[in-house]
Order: sequence, then structure tokens, then C-alpha cells
Amino acid sequence: MVFLAVSLINMIDLKFKHPELLDLALTHRSSLNESRPLKESNERLEFLGDAVLELWVSNYLYRHFPKEAEGKLTNFRSQIVRTENLAKVAESFNLGQDIILSKGEEIHGGRENSSILADTFESLLGAIYLDRGQTAVDKFLIKYLLPSIELISQQKNIKDPKSTFQEISQSQQGITPHYDTLSESGPDHQKKFEVGAYLGDKLIAKGTGASKQRAEEAAAIAATATLLKN
Repeated sequence: MVFLAVSLINMIDLKFKHPELLDLALTHRSSLNESRPLKESNERLEFLGDAVLELWVSNYLYRHFPKEAEGKLTNFRSQIVRTENLAKVAESFNLGQDIILSKGEEIHGGRENSSILADTFESLLGAIYLDRGQTAVDKFLIKYLLPSIELISQQKNIKDPKSTFQEISQSQQGITPHYDTLSESGPDHQKKFEVGAYLGDKLIAKGTGASKQRAEEAAAIAATATLLKN
């Protein structure tokens, strides 16, 4: 069965040769617990889209910032692909309204959940890559991701979330943070990691992501917010 997210297709101005790929890209794993025609979630497409996104952003930064060192480019990229930024990009074309969620997930704000929005953005990118190829990916990311890249590039000091948390924690408490993996689940191609950000023996915040790096960044962002509130 093809759901055909007409509003999304019109918004991004991209017709799918294989509409079932779009359905799959929009299918959150929570919906599989209910009576749904689709029996697979978008997590495999998210895995692919994550790789497509990282390569595209890396290539763009390499070509457009020839004078920047590797460390600066790495920090720049981490700001672009972090969950919060991707969620904002997803919101710019109302992706949340077309995600296929369980009733429970929807009631609890799943359509506005940053993690779900960012993950779905990546799965949509994976679907576009499979269905229409790299040219369509380029057009899509130039239209929707490039504006955020331009905004981030205007920041005088681009720092990754872990560096920001470290600076604040050292300034406030004189302690360098460390990260421990609390759990990991899922098969090799769609791992989910939960990481804790610690100051000494104290757990400050947790974060989740499709890689340890993404989970650590999410934990650092949450931990920074915690410190700033205190």
C-alpha cells in the first residue's frame, strides 16, 4: 500500500519513481506496533541517508572553505549535521506532519520531536538517493540545507557541542567531562547508542544517536543546557 504524502511531495517538488520508498522513509518504528500495511521502519534508510549527508556536507565544506584546517571543517560539519539543526531543516518543509507514527507517539509530541525529525530527514535523503540519484540529492540539499550552512558559517567561533560543554564545565567546576556508553541496541546496520556525559562520577545528561559520536554530541548539548540552568 502506498500512502503518498501529497503535501510533502508538493512542498519539496520531487516526484518519486518508486513511491513506496517515500512511504518507507516516513515510517517510524513506533507505527509497526499497530496494524499497518508496512512491516519495516525507516531505520535502514536513515543509515544510508546519514552516510549520504555526511559525504555531501564534507564535499561542500572542502570545496567552499579551502583555507580552513581539518579541525575547523570537522567542527563545522558537526554543527550542520547535529540533531537540532537537521530538525529545524525538517520543520522548514513541514516534514513532521507526514511521518507515520503510532497513536501513542503522536500524542506525546512525536511530530515535533527533534530526534524523530532529524532521523526522518536522513531517511528521506536516503530514499531520494535510491530513487532519483545524486543529482536529486544535490538539488534537495541546496534548497533546504544550504541556508543553515550559510548561517552557521557566519558564526565567528564554530565549536562542536563537546567542546562547548567542556569549556563551560571547566569554567564552572574545574572538571573535564568524560563520556560512557550506557547501552547499544539494534543490528549492526542500524545501531542505536545511549551515552552519558559525566563530570567526575556524576551523570549530568544522556544522549542517543545512530553512532557513539552522535550520541555523545546529543549528551553534550543536554549537559550544557543543564549546567546553564544551574
